[in-house]
Formats: sequence, C-alpha cells, structure tokens
Amino acid sequence: MIAFSLKKIRLSFILVVLMALLSQHVLADGEKKFPAKPNIIFIFSDDHAYQAISAYGGKLMQTPNIDRIAKEGALFANALVTNSICGPSRATLLTGKYSHMNGYKRNDRTKFDTGQVLLSKAMQQNGYQTAWIGKMHLNSLPIGFDYWNVLPGQGHYYNPDFISQPSDTTRYTGYVSDLITRFSINWLDKRDNSKPFFLIVGHKATHREWLPDLQDLGAFDAKDFPLPATFYDDYKGRSAALTQDMTIDKTMRLTEDLKVNVNYEKNPIYKRFTPEQKKVFKAYYDKISQDFEARKLSGKALIEWKYQRYLKDYLSVAKSLDRNIGTLLDYLDKSGLAKNTVVIYASDQGFYLGEHGWFDKRFIYEESLKTPFVIRYPGVIKPGTKVNELMSNIDWAPTVIDIAGGKVPAVMQGTSFLPLVAGSKTARTPWRKEAYYHYYEFPEPHSVHPHFGIRTGRYKLAYFYQGADSWELYDLEKDPSELKNIYGTKGTEKLTADLKVNLKNLMTAYKDTEALKILESIK
Repeated sequence: MIAFSLKKIRLSFILVVLMALLSQHVLADGEKKFPAKPNIIFIFSDDHAYQAISAYGGKLMQTPNIDRIAKEGALFANALVTNSICGPSRATLLTGKYSHMNGYKRNDRTKFDTGQVLLSKAMQQNGYQTAWIGKMHLNSLPIGFDYWNVLPGQGHYYNPDFISQPSDTTRYTGYVSDLITRFSINWLDKRDNSKPFFLIVGHKATHREWLPDLQDLGAFDAKDFPLPATFYDDYKGRSAALTQDMTIDKTMRLTEDLKVNVNYEKNPIYKRFTPEQKKVFKAYYDKISQDFEARKLSGKALIEWKYQRYLKDYLSVAKSLDRNIGTLLDYLDKSGLAKNTVVIYASDQGFYLGEHGWFDKRFIYEESLKTPFVIRYPGVIKPGTKVNELMSNIDWAPTVIDIAGGKVPAVMQGTSFLPLVAGSKTARTPWRKEAYYHYYEFPEPHSVHPHFGIRTGRYKLAYFYQGADSWELYDLEKDPSELKNIYGTKGTEKLTADLKVNLKNLMTAYKDTEALKILESIK
C-alpha cells in the first residue's frame, strides 16, 4: 500500500514537471524560458508625442505611469511607424502589414477590410479572449474580438457615444479617458477567467482639439514653455516642408483649437456638455479669452501666445491620459493580474509640439516618424531595458502573437521583436538595420506631399512626389533636427546611391509596386 502511494506521488510529480515544461515558451537558442500564454494589454493612444513623456527625456511634463511601464520593462528609443497618420497606423497594428498591403492608406471614408488576416483573429485562434475598448477609427466595427465597446469615428472628449455589440449606441456622461478606463476594468472583472486575455485600450487622447478634463484645466498655466530651437524654421532647401499647411502660426485656429471666444450654444461639441460641466469649462476659457483680447497681440507675440496655449491644453489632456494608465496599472496590482500580464503602451504615431513651427504629424521627419513604445513583461524583460534598434509598427502584431506562443501568419510583414528584450543574445542579430516609410494623404487636410523613404541608424533619404518632386537626405548624427538637406552635395554621391539601392530593395521586399513605379520614373 505504501509502495503504491509512492508510485502515485512519483507519477504526479512527473506529470507536474511535464506540464510545467509544456507551459513554457522557449527561445531558439535556449537562453530564456517564459510563460506561453500571459495576458496582454495594449494601451494605444492618439497623437501622443514622445517629447511629452518624461521617460523619453521630455522636460515638458512628468508622466509617472507611462514611466513606470518603462522602468519595470523596456523602452524603445527608435520605434517607428510606416505611415504617420491615425487610421492607417491602427490598420497596421491589426494586420502587421504596410498600408499598401492592408488597403488603408489614408484617413478617409475607406472601410477597413476586416476579412483579411488580423491580430485579433490570430489571438482568438490561439485560445485568447479578446476585447477592444475605446477608439478604433477604421470606419468598420471590430472583428475578431469577443467583446468591444468603441467610439464612433474620432469620438468626443465629453459625454461620448460608444458602440457595443450588437451595434448599439449609448451616450455616457463623463470624460472619455475615464470612461475608457472604467469600461476596460469592468470587462476585466467580468471576463472568462478560464482563458488568457488580449485587451486593446484605445484612447482618444491626445487628439485635436485637446479638451482637458475639468480637474486638469489650468494644470500648466503657471509654466512658460521654451520655444523649440526649430520653432522659426524657414524650411530652406525643403520644398515639401515649405508648402505644408500645419503651422501653429497659420493653421491653428483660435476658436476651435484654442477655445478663444467660443460660442457654447452653437458649437455641437459643447452641446454635449451637462450644465455643470459647461459652467466650469466656460468659466476657465472665458478668462483665457478676456486675457487674449486685452493683449491685442500680433506678429511673433501672437504666434508664441498660440504656442503656449496649445501646449497647455495638449499637456493637460496628456495628464489625464497618464493618470488613467496609472488607474489601470493599479487595478492589475490589486487584482493580482500584474504578475502575469504584459502591458504595452504606444501611440499611433509621433506628433509635433512646435518643432519646425508645427503641430500634427505625417512627415517622415523624426518627430512624427518616431512613436513612444514601452513594454512591461514581468519575469521576462529586465526592468530598465532600453532598446536602440530600429523597430517598426509592422512588428507589433507579430510580437504580440509571439508573446502568446502562437505562430505568426506568413502574410504579416513585420518580425517579432521579443528576442531583443527577452534576454536572448544570439537572436539579437541580425536585426533590422533600416526601415521603410510611405505616406499618401494629399492635399487635404494639411497639404503634406506624399512621400516615401528609408531610415537607417544614421541617415534618412526621402522622395516627395505629386508636385514637390524632390529628394531629401539627412545625416541624423550631425543634423538631428533635419534642417540641412544634403541631397546632391559634394561627397554624398556614394551614400545616396547606396541608400537608393536599399530603398528599392525595401520596396521590392514589401511589395510596394506603386512606389517602385514612381522610383523608376524619376531615374
């Protein structure tokens, strides 16, 4: 009887060991083992500039909760996008493909093709319960998600509508960032606990027109922000930069963007406010309007006043975003989910905070090409990791699937960056040495000419077409602000020729036949 019991104990022990081994995901070189199916939360904001994140060295404000993810995990210093604009970036997240391959090139009325291979479907097939809550902005309803509750279009900051299954639209009272966080936590509380989960939290912040939460009104009024060094850029030698329409000076609107002399009774945005909300909001901006009228500004004084107001509103909206990320992180801690949940924070692209005199994005230049990206993976990613290698948003979907222990679909054009952060040495090389970019939307709304280009660790080569018809070349080591276009200058001939060859190779590899035809036509 005792011998039989010992045999049972040994057998049980062997089974436990085998199950533990089967539940581990092992890198090819055997250096790192980690859980095959952790929970995954992807927090995805809109137009959030890395310059406004203190973990990236930004001095404009403190972002303790985004910083916490970076400190407890990894920060990517060179996370790049393939097409710097909102909808196309979301399409890339879902497909792991370039805009020309997933069919979503512009922010227009294009309906996103949900019939193609999607990250959400792959996660479901891999045994995950999936959800998207918040902003989606793809002119179609979510597919591959067991639960969704999304903003229609851009959504509203105050008292927004949400669409949930089966396409029911409901208006909720409150501030959009708070509501998205509350709905996310509610879903986490009620989810199927028998499955790992994959949740996308899509924030509207920090999208134009930057309406802060009531509690954040005036949060930065005591601060006077220094002008960026390139604020009065003259765009010499850069014809596409010269003809854009996205300056704080000429494009930014006093009433709609900066809330000066708003007609609260006629503007549909403010008709959504409750009387209590409107009273507080109006009282604050009435004082701003009165101060503006009293100053009677013109010339540079007016431009710089607009810049200060822009940053104060933008950063106030970002303050609420960071606070809500903290609320979600606190929930994970209190619920015990934190230890087995991967948390990712990213924006859909970079954004200009006065650099070159601009707001918005679109260009291949650094402020819009680079996006914030931090990831925390307890027990796998060493806290405080910094990754300098070039990473692209086509890599996001393959990485999430890889973390989940799934097989990355062959149609996805990106590569999992997990080996870069999971302690593997041999898997770090080879890695991407250059990245490809292609932007399309023209002429509306900001007259940024379509262009394609290549970014390496040190250099950037781009071609602007449909009227701009010009090349630009930058040495990012000597000219990080991209003020001096050195294309055609003596001594750059071989560099330019090599970059053009590499650019063509990338177009071929990524099957961008439209760009290849343009490239061939300008030789």
